[in-house]
Amino acid sequence: MASENVFTVTDGNFDTEVINSAQPVLIDFWAVWCGPCRAIAPIVDQLATDYAGKVKIGKLDVDHNPKTAEAYGVASIPTLLMFKGGKVVGQTVGGGGGARGKIEELIKKAL
Repeated sequence: MASENVFTVTDGNFDTEVINSAQPVLIDFWAVWCGPCRAIAPIVDQLATDYAGKVKIGKLDVDHNPKTAEAYGVASIPTLLMFKGGKVVGQTVGGGGGARGKIEELIKKAL
């Protein structure tokens, strides 16, 4: 599914891995059946490699972890939320052209 630099986020580990993280964290809210989610997956994997050690990047399957998706108002996927200090500091929704630039902009603003 993902590169070794992308971790799995669940309702159970969200607070520990994201809210309490000392590093900025980018979370990709996705689902297996979502075409645009699959389309941006290689971009997310590459950014996780590019920013390893600076930013944590995780994926949260909304079908298996609805509590967290609902808590953050995720209505469309893919939605990517950037967290810093336990708070959302940026977001982008959807894939398509320019997705890498939008996602990388979120990361750079959080560093």
